[in-house]
Formats: sequence, structure tokens, C-alpha cells
Amino acid sequence: MKRTIIASLFLVIACKEEKKELMAKDEPQKVEVKENVAAENTEDESQAAQKWLKENIIAYFKTDLGSMDKAMQKITTKDYYEYKTDAMNVDMDVDGSLTEKEFQDKWKTKFDTKKAGVGSGFLISGQDWINVEVGSCELKSSSKDSYLFNVVLNDDGFKAKYPSQVKVVKEDGKFLIADVLEDHSN
Repeated sequence: MKRTIIASLFLVIACKEEKKELMAKDEPQKVEVKENVAAENTEDESQAAQKWLKENIIAYFKTDLGSMDKAMQKITTKDYYEYKTDAMNVDMDVDGSLTEKEFQDKWKTKFDTKKAGVGSGFLISGQDWINVEVGSCELKSSSKDSYLFNVVLNDDGFKAKYPSQVKVVKEDGKFLIADVLEDHSN
């Protein structure tokens, strides 16, 4: 009888140890599942940002000319709107326009002023367009609430392509364009 009790105790202890080992093996899997969920949420957010960007680029170029400034203001961050407005008006004969040097000095700490598209319009370098469409929009990189897309806009009417990188951020639950890096060296 004593042997049976001792054997039973050993069996109970052995089962508890095995259960602890199984629980320890299960815990890392739970962490991995949470990481995968976070990765899926990030992917969903980047896809939502991409969809928003495409739709708003198309809507912007379909806006009547008298409302373009308000449309731009609606889809950009406050800083980017002011920065791009300054860039479009460099050396122009309008109130508040800056020289190239004044523009560089004012914005060099917040933006890459070499890729501002000085003297060119918002999203495209052309002043006129016929039918601007999104040719491609691919996610280049992302971090928390910030997405950088390689974008090529096409204007079939003028047979023009406008490559750029567009940074989209999520502020107060909505997406906004925070920067457009234009490279006119191509």
C-alpha cells in the first residue's frame, strides 16, 4: 500500500512537471500570434492609406480650378500645405513669396527642400493637365502611422509621367499627405 501511495505521488509530481513544460512551450506561441496580429493591422493600415491616397489624388485632379487650393489644404498636413505653397510661389510676384534662399532657410529643418518641386504644382510638375491618373502607387516603407509610397502619375493627354514619393501620415484618425518628394533629375 505504501508503495502504491509513493508511486502515486511520483506520478502526480511527474504530471505536474510535464504540464509546466507544456505551458512554457505554449507561451511563446501566444506572443507570436499577437505579433502577427500587429503585422496584419499594419498591413491593413498601409493598404487603407494606399487606397485613400489613390482616391484623393484622382479627386484632387477632378476638382474645379477655383477650389484646388481648398482641396489641397483638405488632404495635406498644415505644415506640408504651407511648405508646398511657399515652394510654388518662390520668386513669384505675389504677397509673401520667398526667394530661393529664404525658402531653403525657412524649411530646411523640416523638409528636403531639394525635392520640394520649387515653382511646380502640387503632385505634378506640369501647370496644365488633361487627365491625371495614378499609374502606380507602391508602399516603399512604413512606420507607426507613417507610410511612404512610390507614386507615378500619368497624364495621357500630355503623354507625361510624374514620379514622386508621397508620405502619408495618420493624424486624428484620418490620412493626410505630409510630404511629396519630387525628383526632376530624370
